[in-house]
Amino acid sequence: MIFLGRRHLLLCFNLFFCLLLGCVPAEGIIATVGTDVTLQCNYDAQSYGKLPACWGRGAIPNSGCANEVIKSDGTTVTSRLSERYLFMGNIGGGDVSLTIRQVEEADSGMYGCRVEIPGWFNDHKHHLTLTVVAVRPNPLKVETREVKERTVTVRWTPVFDGGRPITTYRIDLKNKQASWDTAVTTEVSNPELTQLTLVDLHPAKTYSLRMFAINSVGMSEPSNVLTVTTKEAAPDGPPLNMKLEGLTCHSIRVTWMPPRSDLRNGVLRSYSISYREYDAAGRQFKRWQHLSVAATRELESVVLVNLKPSTSYGVLIQAKTNAGIGPASTAPLCSTLEEVHTTSTASTSKSTTTAATMWIQETTSITSVPPDPPVLKLKEVKDNIISLLWTPGFQGDSPITGYYLEYKAVNASWDYKKTIIDFSPNQTKATIIEINPFTYNVRMFAKNNLGTSKASNVLTITTGERGNHVDNLVTTVSTDTHAAASVEEESQGGHLAAIVVPVVLVVFAVAIVTAWQIRRVTQKKGTLNMWLTGGALRYRGAESLQEL
Repeated sequence: MIFLGRRHLLLCFNLFFCLLLGCVPAEGIIATVGTDVTLQCNYDAQSYGKLPACWGRGAIPNSGCANEVIKSDGTTVTSRLSERYLFMGNIGGGDVSLTIRQVEEADSGMYGCRVEIPGWFNDHKHHLTLTVVAVRPNPLKVETREVKERTVTVRWTPVFDGGRPITTYRIDLKNKQASWDTAVTTEVSNPELTQLTLVDLHPAKTYSLRMFAINSVGMSEPSNVLTVTTKEAAPDGPPLNMKLEGLTCHSIRVTWMPPRSDLRNGVLRSYSISYREYDAAGRQFKRWQHLSVAATRELESVVLVNLKPSTSYGVLIQAKTNAGIGPASTAPLCSTLEEVHTTSTASTSKSTTTAATMWIQETTSITSVPPDPPVLKLKEVKDNIISLLWTPGFQGDSPITGYYLEYKAVNASWDYKKTIIDFSPNQTKATIIEINPFTYNVRMFAKNNLGTSKASNVLTITTGERGNHVDNLVTTVSTDTHAAASVEEESQGGHLAAIVVPVVLVVFAVAIVTAWQIRRVTQKKGTLNMWLTGGALRYRGAESLQEL
């Protein structure tokens, strides 16, 4: 009995102590970052009248509010820590509930409300515990900025990050008719981006694209789905199964099939057929003659007429789309049949001639000064993301109006470059996402109203490898080569060799001297970081993915 009495006495003492200090149980409220939260606190204003009240952070002390955030004299707010803390209810009516605008994780903790009621130990005290949790970012709203033959540029507006910084953007790209399980996924660890360019796409193809924002809590819901169709390009493949057959002494039949469907790059509109005479030794001695045939079926045919008897002819065929002309298909030389002479043919007139268009490309000389090429530099290659910088050169006789980047596979010719990306005259850097890992050549040109600069230095870059490092620096000669025509008129091998051999020797000598200088500097200072003007940064490559 004595033991139980002591326990009851101790319990009564604790209850009296809590009553004296104002011990009040704390309610719990859970909210998400970015929302408005109201913590309830009310008193009977009809019985007590208008009373002063305050809110503070932490337990309520013997008087006032600890770490006070807002206070009222019973009629109006007399002080508050920031504009985020509000009394939204009827203060004079006894509603002193605290509203916190746009809560953050740092707002989590205990809050106490005190209403000062006259008399000893009469104050109304109320505790609440607020827990603010971060969430995933809001979905992005993506829109198309530019669509070209092999590139798509998209942009978006920054969204609410859920209370945790966005660290990564994820892009899913797929063929329109395929499921999202087949999409190529790329992640970009650059939260400051609001625009990016997807490259190495296929011309005249429809894609679906969506994006996600990622923070430390998780990944957002998918963005809106963009459906884009790339523009047509010139065919990448030649016509197939080309055959020549001599029909008569004055005609040859030519048959062929269209290029591979995946290399047509759009709707085939016509074929360009070029032909000319060859002598007995297989040397051409006539200019190309040209005719055009509409693309209508899977097996095409045309008869070349008004040819010379017993004469060899060479024929080239190229497929055309609205965007341009593709590579040529060739076949062995074919001869017309021998002419059969009769006595009545001795005086046959040879006045009949072939009405054909001569395939001659004219060039126009520009006397004004175009801009100098920019100096192109590689800032970073991370996985499939290429970051480039460039320094403008002399603008020439007119201000620079823009830049454009040419982009191709390392083993391809510049004549069949894969991508052209335009930039404004004020841009000096760009971030490009390469969907298919591969090794590429990149060069840049500057433009003004008077013309286009020569090509910049060429960068050779490999994408798609994690942890890429610079393997070597390779000096590359700026090129200014453009296809003048699909068919060469004369062989220039001898002159080309006379130019290339001295250039190769000079480049080799410069490389030796540069390597020796680098070795001297590294021996003195330990490390060396530099950009080699006119040089290229080369990385080991991976196979290109061509199925998408």
